[in-house]
Amino acid sequence: MARPIWTGVLTFGLVTLPVELYTATQDHTVHFHQLQRGTSDRIRNKRVNERTGKEVGGDRIVKGYELDEGEYVVVEPEELEEIAPGRSKVIDLAGFVDLHRVEPVYFDRTYYVGPRGKEYAQVYELMRAALDRSDKAGIATLTMRGKEYLTALRAQPDVLVLHTLHWADEVRDPADVVPELPERHAKADSKELRTAEQLIDALSIDWDPHDYRDTYEERVKRLVAAKREGEEVVGEPQPPEATNVIDLMEALSRSVEQSRSRGGTGGKQGRRSEGSKGGEAGSGGKEGKRREGDGGPAARRERSGELASLSKAELYERASAADVPGRSKMTREQLIEALTRAGAAA
Repeated sequence: MARPIWTGVLTFGLVTLPVELYTATQDHTVHFHQLQRGTSDRIRNKRVNERTGKEVGGDRIVKGYELDEGEYVVVEPEELEEIAPGRSKVIDLAGFVDLHRVEPVYFDRTYYVGPRGKEYAQVYELMRAALDRSDKAGIATLTMRGKEYLTALRAQPDVLVLHTLHWADEVRDPADVVPELPERHAKADSKELRTAEQLIDALSIDWDPHDYRDTYEERVKRLVAAKREGEEVVGEPQPPEATNVIDLMEALSRSVEQSRSRGGTGGKQGRRSEGSKGGEAGSGGKEGKRREGDGGPAARRERSGELASLSKAELYERASAADVPGRSKMTREQLIEALTRAGAAA
């Protein structure tokens, strides 16, 4: 069972609830050690005096705030302790905001909030349910590990969640960071904008985080396994070329058509396909036979729709299995087209 990283009380008006914080996420990144090339010797980082080149022990290190080049104000660790935020054990929900008003850029770390004992379960669930129904987040400050945080408390179906937030002066103005930001010149009635909105609508899905996985981590593990067995390592194909402004409308229209053709079987497209298949099977005509075969237009559209739902890495794997020539230099769209022609969607 995980141990809490902070204990205290959560206040909600005149209601006080003893709570504990637990880390909500964990790192699954593949970690490597640093080695000297050609050996199995580990490389270690050491704290070294840059003037003498000698290693310095932690008990001899102090902090220095640079006023000017080479001029420092030295601050002792105990001096920082004295001015650290008070060891407060209170999360005081002073106000509530609509969740959609908090921009994602402000979110930092996430923690689960649990009641500190079964006797507080009823009060805890009341607070969780009230926040859930209001669709709001409680804003408060929190002192933890000698640092003060701005936080947002929100409800999930089973648990209260606390997010630490960046302070306003920690979030950069995009105009100061991104050099080529375009002006807002898109017209609401432009054909390109309407088509882009249709594409977004056609690609709208239900959010389920279990539908996604870290494919890069999997590729790293395959790379390590391949090198261990002395097998050839195949790199990822190059990314597709940028869409030319002149071809933008055509690319948008084709994207909408492609996404609709692969839309779920519960949609209009799926019902239409089922009906046409049934009619053609009974007719025994040339069109029905062609669609039953591997090379008919309907079969090709179906293959293309299935392939369009795959990632570029997955498309490349299928292209390798089908021995598609020139696959390493193909864009994602070219891989889909080549696999559709090869009939390799199975």
